[in-house]
Amino acid sequence: MTAVKAPPKARKAKAPPKAHAADAAIDATSAVNPADSPAATGAADSPPAASAAAAQLPALVAERLPRLVRAIRCLAARGVEDEAVMLADELAGITAMVAEKFTNDKTADGIARAHFLTVGGVSLGLEHVLGHESDEAALEFLVEHGAEHAFQIGFRLVRELSQLPEDALLGEYDNDPVYLQRRLKELFSDLCSADPGQNWSGPERYAAQLVQRKQVQAVVFAANWLRRHHHNGPISDPDLNAEGVLAVAVIFAIEGGGRIVARTGQKEFERFVKGVRKSKPDFEAGWAQLLAKVPQQHQPVLAERIAQYRTHCTVIEKIGSRTAMKTLFAEFENYAGSELDADYS
Repeated sequence: MTAVKAPPKARKAKAPPKAHAADAAIDATSAVNPADSPAATGAADSPPAASAAAAQLPALVAERLPRLVRAIRCLAARGVEDEAVMLADELAGITAMVAEKFTNDKTADGIARAHFLTVGGVSLGLEHVLGHESDEAALEFLVEHGAEHAFQIGFRLVRELSQLPEDALLGEYDNDPVYLQRRLKELFSDLCSADPGQNWSGPERYAAQLVQRKQVQAVVFAANWLRRHHHNGPISDPDLNAEGVLAVAVIFAIEGGGRIVARTGQKEFERFVKGVRKSKPDFEAGWAQLLAKVPQQHQPVLAERIAQYRTHCTVIEKIGSRTAMKTLFAEFENYAGSELDADYS
């Protein structure tokens, strides 16, 4: 950070100087008073009717500054000057660490970005711990536990989020330490870069990504279970198309018998189509048999895919018709993806 200063100790002014020290620590002052803006200055000279009309206009954007900034503003109401000094020093240390590990502690731009990441990291930790509690409670937490503790909470949330799958296509590189570190750095920068003077939506974006990634993780877990219980033996391919595995399993389940198929080839697909066309099985009974074999924790994912494919799967729609096998296999490829063996076997 570029403007970390301890508050002046020689002054004995009526208003305590600690708030200024803490603002220097995050390089942010209180929001600009609307009365000081040019628009407000012009409004003071306008007719009373115009001023009244302007006063009735709703606010378009609610102020939502980072939680750290809002907590520091509460320092002005406290009577302990050392709290501001200690908080300023602690935030400066966090910023130096972030600059060294994630940005660049040799350039002004790197330090500035580290400053924003410090504000966001501490704020994310405060939001997670305190939720909808007051900004005064956030300040109490900082005084009692320290800004570094709040930052570590926020950073741990980002690290755990980065370890969840972002999509259902996985490969060997997803577990590579270099790739994992780069993914963590990118996610940390995306979620925790918080300008102290601007509205910040980091907690909302974190919560949305957490929900989305947990949904993907549930799909991946279900696909891995299906692979391990593939009718022809476990599949150990490190590359995984989780949605493709689910598609193969759900489509082949209409044949009935409860056989779990997680990967297939063209020859097996042709046998499957001929068998379905000949025996005309009950699709719903086949899906029920599949669900009965799957553990309870994976059943919601399979049930959701079954509901989707029941009305929106061209393979299932056309399998009972006279559609050419070549056309039907091309449709199947769109669902199975890389979980379809390339060889005719």
